[in-house]
Amino acid sequence: MKNELDHILISSNSPHWHQKLRELHEALFKATYFIGEDERHKSLMHILDEVRTRGDTAVQEFTKEFDDVLLLPQQFKISKDDLEKAHKEIDSGLLVSLKQAIDNVRKYQSEIFIGNIEHPQIKYTAVERVGVCVPGASAPLPSTVIMTAVPAQVAGVEQIVVVSPPRYKGTIHPVILAVCFELGINEVYRIGGAQAVAALAYGTQTITPVNKIVGPGNQWVQMAKKEVLGYVGIDSIAGPSEVLIIANNKANPAWVAADMLSQAEHDPGSAVVFTDSQTLAQHVLNELIKQVKQLNRCQRALECLKKFSGIVVFDNINDVIKHANDFASEHLEIQCGGQSREIADQIKNAGAIFIGDYTPVAVGDYWAGPSHTLPTGQTAKFFSALSSNDFIKSTSIIEYDRKKLTQSADDIIRLAETEGLDAHANSIKIRQQH
Repeated sequence: MKNELDHILISSNSPHWHQKLRELHEALFKATYFIGEDERHKSLMHILDEVRTRGDTAVQEFTKEFDDVLLLPQQFKISKDDLEKAHKEIDSGLLVSLKQAIDNVRKYQSEIFIGNIEHPQIKYTAVERVGVCVPGASAPLPSTVIMTAVPAQVAGVEQIVVVSPPRYKGTIHPVILAVCFELGINEVYRIGGAQAVAALAYGTQTITPVNKIVGPGNQWVQMAKKEVLGYVGIDSIAGPSEVLIIANNKANPAWVAADMLSQAEHDPGSAVVFTDSQTLAQHVLNELIKQVKQLNRCQRALECLKKFSGIVVFDNINDVIKHANDFASEHLEIQCGGQSREIADQIKNAGAIFIGDYTPVAVGDYWAGPSHTLPTGQTAKFFSALSSNDFIKSTSIIEYDRKKLTQSADDIIRLAETEGLDAHANSIKIRQQH
């Protein structure tokens, strides 16, 4: 009996498989970017321009339009009392888990931090003010606060601003507020979407602009970040969520299917499997058909599987690795038994690599220590996972005395004159005359 998911199984031995893979690529790309003369891009530019020119009033109007919440500008910011109240009322067991996750992230981010390296010719300085985008539409994501704010704190950022849409009873989910309080973050605004990105980048009457904006989000948030780059720094294009799973006949098909669904339920979310086993591919498809019916968000996950997902069978593992590097997925799981580590060593393009059967994406999302804010839409070819090192700037330190300049003067003059820059050359010559 045919199933509506049958079409996501693609074999490299079938006609037009290249075209099907290309279509999958394009679907993911379009889920990340606004392409060409897309009307959404025009709308995005309108939102950014309105917030830039009209500030709080525009933010207020767009919050009413997109979130159906009417807020006065003085209501944008969450009060310290509300932050503390959320912290006091949070489930005690959940708070213990959150604190341990914070400790795990802080430990890892401290270990990889390069800002403490001392060298006479370079100076590291923390970004002064950072804005963090925390999604709040399909589900509250307190983990995003941890995975963005803790690396910034490790780097020494003094001012961290959190924005999140008021989708929970006209405000931000209390678990997100509790985590902010736990981390000592007291500048939290109940605004989201492109208007929040614009407010962070340009500033408004009540919101001081930041120097860098980080965090995951939907197309509107990520494309807004892309457009304000230059006014502020950004981390990467971080959303919608995606996973690529490399699996062979050693993998457990039920686990592979479960990991696919963990991304598909993000809505939108993409889940792709590359394998060299036709048998495994069919078993994974069967498991998907069975497991998707058990999800609370069954229909949404099903639509994501149909639009943005695939199970692709290649002739051999070398072809799998080649196409995985071209895919450059946000999350890359490798479930190939004893070969998993060897395959991981051949991966050049991925936001984060999860090695072995017992390392699903959820381990990285919540617990392991690396940030779950990762590049998507094939941008892992040139962007990296967010880390503490993204919150520092390096400044070159150059200091010559008279003797050292004299030793180098002829070479510097020769290079300057080659470029036709006489004043550059003269700035050296004039110091050699006395």
